Amino acid sequence: MSRYKFLLFDLDGTLMDTAPGIFSVVRYTMEKMGLEEPPNMRRFLGPPLFRSMKEFCGLDDERAWEAVRIYREKYPVDGLFDSEKFEGVEDILKELRNDGFVLGVATSKPEPFARSLLEHFDMAKYFTFIGGSGVDGARDTKQEVIEYTLENLGVTDRNSVLMIGDRLHDIVGAKECGLDSVYVLWGYGSREEAEECGADIIVETPADCRSYIISGN
Repeated sequence: MSRYKFLLFDLDGTLMDTAPGIFSVVRYTMEKMGLEEPPNMRRFLGPPLFRSMKEFCGLDDERAWEAVRIYREKYPVDGLFDSEKFEGVEDILKELRNDGFVLGVATSKPEPFARSLLEHFDMAKYFTFIGGSGVDGARDTKQEVIEYTLENLGVTDRNSVLMIGDRLHDIVGAKECGLDSVYVLWGYGSREEAEECGADIIVETPADCRSYIISGN
């Protein structure tokens, strides 16, 4: 029997392929701010947006928040639903829910956007709570989002919680919260990153992920 009861899922790159919409709105934001498109756009997939704007575009705090504002005005209108489900992910969500696990979302995406996206693709029904960052800049680290989600799920035993994500921020955030973690390779990261950030387990496919959860080892 698995020792886990609560399963926290990242959204971008774990539950859904949201890259097309994110890329298009980052390009729009750069154009509106008179900036060139940054190299390696994939770096925007995973980290909190404010930090990405500072680190990858070289913006100071004021300009970075302006970029975030432009992005978040445009994204729900023209980018949010330019996304696709990853093959096999919804199947394991359904199975894990039926197996008695409590499922939650812990994403750096603003919470209203995350809810709208999952509702649009009929996936919100699998989750007891969908936690995300605040539109006002609150919960701008993965650790804060995870803590917020744990609180809303009523978790008292952190040994019963598993964080599932596709980037180092998910794994580092889980460690900071005292949680076990799974790094999935169907998303936006890499095996090299997974090994460097110290994930407890690395899985190739959604089916592999479910098998690990069920075994609890």
